[in-house]
Amino acid sequence: MSTSVVDPPALPGTPGAPVAPPPGKKASTGLPAMLEEIAAVLLMVGRAARFSVTPPFTWKDEFVEQTILVIRRCFFPVIISTTFFGLGAPGIQGGNITYIFGTVDRLGAFFVMASVREFAPWINGMVIAGVGGTAICADLGARKVRQELDALAVLGMDAVREIVVPRFLALGLVTALMNLVAIVFGILGGWIAAVVVFGDTSAGYLGTFSSNFTLPDLLGSVIKTSLFGFIIAAVCCYKGMTVKGGAEGVGRAVNQAVVMSFVGIWAFNFVFTTTLLAAFPETGNLH
Repeated sequence: MSTSVVDPPALPGTPGAPVAPPPGKKASTGLPAMLEEIAAVLLMVGRAARFSVTPPFTWKDEFVEQTILVIRRCFFPVIISTTFFGLGAPGIQGGNITYIFGTVDRLGAFFVMASVREFAPWINGMVIAGVGGTAICADLGARKVRQELDALAVLGMDAVREIVVPRFLALGLVTALMNLVAIVFGILGGWIAAVVVFGDTSAGYLGTFSSNFTLPDLLGSVIKTSLFGFIIAAVCCYKGMTVKGGAEGVGRAVNQAVVMSFVGIWAFNFVFTTTLLAAFPETGNLH
């Protein structure tokens, strides 16, 4: 009876990586397989972080190219998503509640929590993962299928330094920058709900917003979304560089990457926001 084998966790295209799996090693399933995959991703992140600050910086041109590419792909989807989500869910639904009590101007205070702290970073991360992250995973998966990553190893080039680092840094930077755009247009959606739909004044909406807006809210939002970008980059690069099974495997890896990115964002968002509110309890009070 033949036994199934698994590839080692080392990334393809990495100098010194084993060329064959250990003989007789059975494939892990369930929780052990998941833990092995998480460990491999963390090892890749550690190497990418080290290569980001150590010469040679051969990834600079690729970093600029990837940054521009992600911005072009994600800019308008982020604007559309945050504007209409801000208008719909917290804007109109929240406005209905404040309208009952005759305090529509309080919608501005509500949007500090709703837009700056929660839904703008969350939607921004979802868009970056669904648009930018999947494109990166598909691109690397296609390169893996065409054996381009193996060609890098033959040339003595490290795939993590040349491929992962520029995408890792680009997504970390772009996600933070796009979060500022998401906040602005999320607030715009709330303004449309408060002023246009419920007849409040711009001064009332912006007044309660500014009186509740704090620096920890803004910095926490930016830092959180930057880490969202690093999570997306790590997952999508790893899944793309470990594709198996040709074109079908590429599609499967893309689906797995976006789901894993979403789960990682949700879990990290809960931990980060809980820590932020514990460290700065005044941000949890609306006044």
